[in-house]
Amino acid sequence: MPKDAAVEEFAGLVRALKARDGRSYEALGRRLSVSASTLHRYCSGATVPEEFAVVDRLALLCGADGEERRALEAAWTEADRARRRAASPAPVPAVSAAPESNPEPSAPEPDPGPAPDPTTPDPTAPDPSAADPSAPGPSAPDPSAPDPSAPDPSAPDPTVPEAPRARPRRGAPAPLLVAAAVGLVVLALAAALLGHPTRTASAPAPASTAPGRTAAPLPFTWSIGSQLWEGGCGHTYLVDRGPRAVAPPPVAADSGAWAGTHGAVHGGEALVRITVQGRSPSDAVVLHALHVRVVDRAAPLPWNAYRMDNGCGGAVTPRHFAVDLDRPRPLARPVDGLDASGAEVRKIPAVSFPYKVTSSDPEELLVSARTAGCDCRWYLELEWSAGGRTGTVRITDDGKPFRTSGTRGRPAYVHDSAEGRWITDSDSGQTG
Repeated sequence: MPKDAAVEEFAGLVRALKARDGRSYEALGRRLSVSASTLHRYCSGATVPEEFAVVDRLALLCGADGEERRALEAAWTEADRARRRAASPAPVPAVSAAPESNPEPSAPEPDPGPAPDPTTPDPTAPDPSAADPSAPGPSAPDPSAPDPSAPDPSAPDPTVPEAPRARPRRGAPAPLLVAAAVGLVVLALAAALLGHPTRTASAPAPASTAPGRTAAPLPFTWSIGSQLWEGGCGHTYLVDRGPRAVAPPPVAADSGAWAGTHGAVHGGEALVRITVQGRSPSDAVVLHALHVRVVDRAAPLPWNAYRMDNGCGGAVTPRHFAVDLDRPRPLARPVDGLDASGAEVRKIPAVSFPYKVTSSDPEELLVSARTAGCDCRWYLELEWSAGGRTGTVRITDDGKPFRTSGTRGRPAYVHDSAEGRWITDSDSGQTG
């Protein structure tokens, strides 16, 4: 299938950057924390990166100026849109939901007032003693004028106890209620559109400040990737569907759309990449620690496990932190990374905190959170300091906790590309 024009334009800019630098795919990939084969797919247009951060770092390494980086980001945005359009999976039939009730508020009914007194004459009834209107005589009285011979309906009858009068209900007229409801809906939609940035945007969390002081902007930006696969190919998702209702595995770049469509949860392990970049080329921001906070623990999900292994290139994992969510107080422990992009696998020694970041020297942290015995919801906290200020940034999954569930004992499936269907994994008893 021919490539989209936007994807081809973006790939051409990436190839130009790589050609300008002159280094090999392996050497550049090691600096970018991606495999040589992954970088080659970016240059050929076979894959569009899910986040701009890795491409922006390539531009910085290759000496691109601000104008070139802005043009590169614009091209990536268009290519990413094309990728998402092409990766939209076929809809899966779903059970129709019950129709919603009419949300339009009903207008208040008018108060009928007190019941009429049967002993009080009706002032609107005709007077039986009145003369025949057809007989000659003076002209008929004005019907709008009160009858002087009729008793005053407002005067109380001394023979009947006065009934308590109902207090009139107060309420806004129906048109005002409808207008108010429409206004609330418009405000809610506007708040939803303005208050939820995309996950790949560098939307900083508020920094901690002393009471009574206004929060200043963070001296750095950060973004996350939460749908990562080990080595770009190995991952397990838990899905509450049978194999016939699950689409084939996507490429790693489209994992977010696939997981969202199927309501998938990370099975056994979740990989989270945090990219941190300073705002100034000279004023460094120091990253001091990364903390893990588990907000909820439940029994592992009783869903089917689907493995994404479909073959891919090597991987580079520097700044790697392992988290055991099954511990009462999980810690982010630095571990050795691996470089499997060349002919042999090499270890990358672990480097613990603190780290320094500037606008020209960003940092990527890879967190591997594992569990076998819980359905865990968790988030991270990153401690920092810069220019006499200190603070903590909460790292979440687009405002929600990350979620990882154990898979041990669950039915496991792998996809048979030759037959085009999911088949039972013979090693299903070893998952988790």
